Amino acid sequence: MRKFNKFTAMLAVGAVALTGCAASDPLAEDGGGGDDESAATGAITVGSADFLESQVLAKIYSIALQDAGLEVEERLGIGSREVYMLALEDGSIDVVPEYIGALLRYIDPESTETEYDDVLAALDESMPEGIVHLDPSEAANSNTLSVTADTAEEYGLETFSDVTEHASEWSIGGPPEWEQRQNGILGLQDIYGMEFKQFVALDAGGPLSVTALQNGQVEVANLFTTNPVFGEGELVYLEDDQQLFAVENVTPVATESKLTDEAIAVLNEISAALTTDHLIEMNEQGDAGVPLEQIAQEWIDANLG
Repeated sequence: MRKFNKFTAMLAVGAVALTGCAASDPLAEDGGGGDDESAATGAITVGSADFLESQVLAKIYSIALQDAGLEVEERLGIGSREVYMLALEDGSIDVVPEYIGALLRYIDPESTETEYDDVLAALDESMPEGIVHLDPSEAANSNTLSVTADTAEEYGLETFSDVTEHASEWSIGGPPEWEQRQNGILGLQDIYGMEFKQFVALDAGGPLSVTALQNGQVEVANLFTTNPVFGEGELVYLEDDQQLFAVENVTPVATESKLTDEAIAVLNEISAALTTDHLIEMNEQGDAGVPLEQIAQEWIDANLG
């Protein structure tokens, strides 16, 4: 497979990260690894990243698979892509919600595709042996640079390029792993020439990042376009005018050997029903404290046959 050696090298880096956080890692609860009880029983282990939207989607996968009569285990909130892709590779989890553009850039950091058809074709060529993606959804959630509406008005900011001349005087916030990602600070440097005064490690587009923008801790932050905060008017996101970030349609990524035809049908049905508006609505519910189980069950009841 093209780029497979590069991918496995990145998994090795992820292994270091996983080892370092083992004390609090959901994978450590029953030992993790591909030879655990879930493999012996045939259960499908659903994992997620450590941000709200990923956890909601994983919970939808889990409940829907169980409704179809399949045995399911959950390991939600595993960590960043560098960690959960390692978990997928070593069999600690079997399926995880993903985003096609970010996944491609992770597997192949040199990829330049940004449009849907191009990203999907490149991803199909780059997937490591034994790992597959299923049908992408029309639902999408992209990385973006966000600023306060006041900052945008004061400096005339509409695009990423408008930030470049101010970057040396500003701080930017994002998840810790973003500082070393091509799909993050490295890409902003390479494509836009941005050299920020400081990088501030926050969360993955969550409340820490929102608060840091609101209180002036950072001038710019990495948020996701499905964050309901943008509907409130205080924060805005800018246009990625040189297309650093690719399309980010949601897709289940899974261990091929663990997918029965029934599991594939369930997961593809979810993707077919899911919309970007649904993501925004579910994120809003999560921000309001509605339990993941309730959010997921209500979406299933309203959208799956």
